[in-house]
Amino acid sequence: MSKILTVFGATGNQGGSVIKSVLADPVLSKAWKIRAITRDPSKPAAQRLAAAGLEVVSADMSSVEAALPAVSGAHTVFLVTNFWETMKKETEVAQGKAVTEACKKAGVKHLIFSSLRNVTEISNGRLPNVSHFDGKAEIEAYIRASGISSTFVLAGLFMSNFFQFFNKQDDTYTLAWPVNLDKAQVPLFDAAEDTGKFVKSAITHYPSTVGQRILAATDYYSPKRIVDEFREATGYKAQAVQIPSEVFKSFLPSPVAQEMLENIMLLEDPGYFAGESLVSSLAVLDEKPTLWKEFVEKNREKF
Repeated sequence: MSKILTVFGATGNQGGSVIKSVLADPVLSKAWKIRAITRDPSKPAAQRLAAAGLEVVSADMSSVEAALPAVSGAHTVFLVTNFWETMKKETEVAQGKAVTEACKKAGVKHLIFSSLRNVTEISNGRLPNVSHFDGKAEIEAYIRASGISSTFVLAGLFMSNFFQFFNKQDDTYTLAWPVNLDKAQVPLFDAAEDTGKFVKSAITHYPSTVGQRILAATDYYSPKRIVDEFREATGYKAQAVQIPSEVFKSFLPSPVAQEMLENIMLLEDPGYFAGESLVSSLAVLDEKPTLWKEFVEKNREKF
């Protein structure tokens, strides 16, 4: 009998990628029955999942009771939380804790959480405002303390963010960041295509992945390399320029300006993953992750 894999955020980038990868895998697709979690089953994306034969369950993360239908009877749960929905760290953390407690109550064997590092901690307090990282790190710490068997997949910087990061004026694309263009290191990640590849490794190598962090990124790229490969892949004129922090902030809405500034500064020091190598995380994959040039070529018209 198939085991149940509960996937939160089933219609989003990360959850959608997990579902796609498991369904495309000849072994996993037979071993697992996917329960797709969405707050709104009437959404077209949710209806497509139901039409494909998946169990689509409406559940939210506001309380243990509200999350319980999503995880009851599940062997493994993939959990992704969304800071940007409320832009309140305490709300995101409360949601993560509620699902963790629901998983414990339901007897879930393996909780896979889309986590990130605590930037306040790894920067020794120099970058205290990257709430969408720190909240996930707080949830990770709570999950670890809960005693539930868990694995943490840490998403790199989404390649799709560069649709916004690049500024086009006339015929030239500019990446204007407040960091050293050679020293900053960006762990690039195609979330929609590759989340599932990394989560699959957490599932297929269980229980040896319990307690581990899997860093989900294809490689570390300097801003200069990002622009050089963008230019090569598209033939467009492109440049990377280092700008002052205050100028960078002036381009952004005030509620997110400081958070995003520190998020970019993190890339130079102490590093997005605190300088950790990607080698062991890439070694457990059975499919190659998407390269930046491949992503650019495939999505050229979106830039």
